[in-house]
Amino acid sequence: MGGLAHFFEEEGIPTTMISLVREHTEKMKPPRALWVPFELGRPIGAPNNREFQMKVLTSVLKLLEAKEGPILVDFDEEDPTSEETITNLVCPVNFAKEEGELTDTEKMLNSVKAEMNSLRPWYDMALDKRGRTTVGISGIDLDRIVDFIGAFFDGGAPQNPRGDMPLSLILNFATDDLKAFYYESITAQPGQESPSGKVLEDWFWGETKAGKMLLMLKESCKKSDDPMMQAVARIMIVPSSQAYRRKEL
Repeated sequence: MGGLAHFFEEEGIPTTMISLVREHTEKMKPPRALWVPFELGRPIGAPNNREFQMKVLTSVLKLLEAKEGPILVDFDEEDPTSEETITNLVCPVNFAKEEGELTDTEKMLNSVKAEMNSLRPWYDMALDKRGRTTVGISGIDLDRIVDFIGAFFDGGAPQNPRGDMPLSLILNFATDDLKAFYYESITAQPGQESPSGKVLEDWFWGETKAGKMLLMLKESCKKSDDPMMQAVARIMIVPSSQAYRRKEL
């Protein structure tokens, strides 16, 4: 965005922007920028805090009063809902019993499906309330997404369901859809609307079957002969902050 700002300014269009990574903005030197001390993904603060978000937006728009730059101003307030002492999340999951004749992979996939079924009412409630969802970027139906991801275990790979992008990228989007489903479901619970990103990540990667499945998926895809699949496994599926959980498998 910093680079685009320079192009717009050259055409006579004033710009201002929010920076989440101060070091990058210092190097890009955009004409006007407001650095905020918030976690990535929340440039104007936590959801549903209209008053605080308006304060951030007013601050960044006020920078347009400056005719010349570069200007980099620090927003001097912490996000009021990003404290780490947020209420623990509760997942209303009752895991289905696994059948002895299934393979370990099949048992794992069934347990994730049962988990998703238990969360589905919360997801549907969130969708009705918010009128939007971030689930769907992969183009794979939620009812099929676990089987699609599961097909990559044990050296396998499903047929590419789309012709517009590589299979490895679709897998990455499918894992993003799965995580979004869980995040949107759990935050639909009363009192859990604005947990920090860290709380959500710790819950997903530390307490859900889906998180454990993706940790195992990463290890499986790292063994692929496809360099792009290896790259997705190394970088995209599991955030670096949760990679240590591999030792818990």
